[in-house]
Amino acid sequence: MGSRWKKEGCGEEEKQQTVIKMTACSFYGSHIFVLMEPPFIKGVEEKDYGRDLIWEKIKTENGTPACNKIVRYLNRVSTLISFIFPQTGRIDKSYPTVCGHTGPVLDIDWCPHNDQIIASGSEDCTVMVWQIPESGLTVPLTEPVVVLEGHSKRVGIITWHPTARNILLSAGCDNVVIVWNVGTAEELYYLDNLHPDIIYNVSWNRDGSLFCSACKDKSVRIIDPRRGQVIAEREKAHEGARPMRAIFLADGKIFTTGFSRMSERQLALWDPENLEEPMALQELDSSNGALLPFYDPDTNVIYVCGKGDSSIRYFEITAEPPYIHFLNTFTSKEPQRGMGWMPKRGLDVNKCEIARFYKLHERKCEPIVMTVPRKSDLFQDDLYPDTAGPEAAMEAEEWVAGKTAPPILISLREAYVPTKQRDLKVNRRSLLPEGRSTAPSNTGLSATPSSAMTPAAATSALSATAASGEGRQLTEEVLREVASLRALVAAQGERIARLELQLSRIENGDV
Repeated sequence: MGSRWKKEGCGEEEKQQTVIKMTACSFYGSHIFVLMEPPFIKGVEEKDYGRDLIWEKIKTENGTPACNKIVRYLNRVSTLISFIFPQTGRIDKSYPTVCGHTGPVLDIDWCPHNDQIIASGSEDCTVMVWQIPESGLTVPLTEPVVVLEGHSKRVGIITWHPTARNILLSAGCDNVVIVWNVGTAEELYYLDNLHPDIIYNVSWNRDGSLFCSACKDKSVRIIDPRRGQVIAEREKAHEGARPMRAIFLADGKIFTTGFSRMSERQLALWDPENLEEPMALQELDSSNGALLPFYDPDTNVIYVCGKGDSSIRYFEITAEPPYIHFLNTFTSKEPQRGMGWMPKRGLDVNKCEIARFYKLHERKCEPIVMTVPRKSDLFQDDLYPDTAGPEAAMEAEEWVAGKTAPPILISLREAYVPTKQRDLKVNRRSLLPEGRSTAPSNTGLSATPSSAMTPAAATSALSATAASGEGRQLTEEVLREVASLRALVAAQGERIARLELQLSRIENGDV
């Protein structure tokens, strides 16, 4: 069976939307350096002063918000900068910052169910979740919504659950995977004995019931996080020593990229029911850049970009042999330092865009458009089937209880219009039923005082547990929490006093 996308074309790079005066540098591992999500645009720039996240609301020419125009890229100094799309030229370095990590930021991920929420993982071993105001930042933001502490080494992977609200997965260089409930600031599952070496990447399946991981020990694992078990494992999926990637496809198959024993770059397709042999295996070339796969579940097209390459190859995955169909290659003159792409709901359906990439150069970032040539101006149903929307299919409580649900789909016929996002509120409580345990939590969580236990409630809880004679450990934890909250309130009071003093000086003309 042949591919139905042989006529797919690649548009030229849109030079008028190129953003310049950006700095890229080396980074541990081979992460995806650029990512888009509505309704902000962001990136990371090398600076000499601190580790900040900088944001700016995207505006169209008439001042109204534009959707799905977000770019991100990472480097070793954990500073995020933003720029207005499609503004070109030098980036203003006076944008307000979001600064909270004490070490370099290694990964960041927008929440798929709230366009204002972003999670970040850092070398300081913490995960922070931030809420960006809908109108963008006008002053620096220093307080995250919540801080999640559970890793003993740097956190290099952050990924949100695709269908359950507030479920976040993190993986660190301690070879531990932790699943969090951001809504309660709680560690749900602590998976510390499933990976013997560094985890290269993690990918949820379509409904979020499983995830697959690629590890430095050359194994690909399929893991059920709620059971804490490896469902299937393939050792030496790629025999080369360089990094590999594994992603779930919409039909449950697994697509991997890696290297052969002779250092040739490879693509492979696997059936989770039988991991003994790959369904398909292709060798590409002998370049040394790790291959980053970008998968479109609506069209079953996979785009493969290599760090240091100057090309993007794309393939269609079908149910009949040979399964992996080469479609075409986009080639440019300059190599890419990183690559990312726009979510499907951010594409221009009137131009028959099926993908929009953002290519990171040494000093600039530019878009690359993939289009399918069509003469008709009508909406192309075959190019734009219903795609995953921003609404969560279930709550965190339902997922913990064992429920599984596919993504809620939306139509792109009328183009995507972002809805008003609700604020993320943290309510510290346990979702796990009694008798169901996770690993001992080491989560020193920070949240706003209003969302945590009050001193009166803490005293009541202490009395109840003391009367039962079984709550000594819980008593100590609550006492520590009360002390932490009091210290937080005192620190915030001092900060408010300093800001009020600064404001009064400004109003009096002393500054």
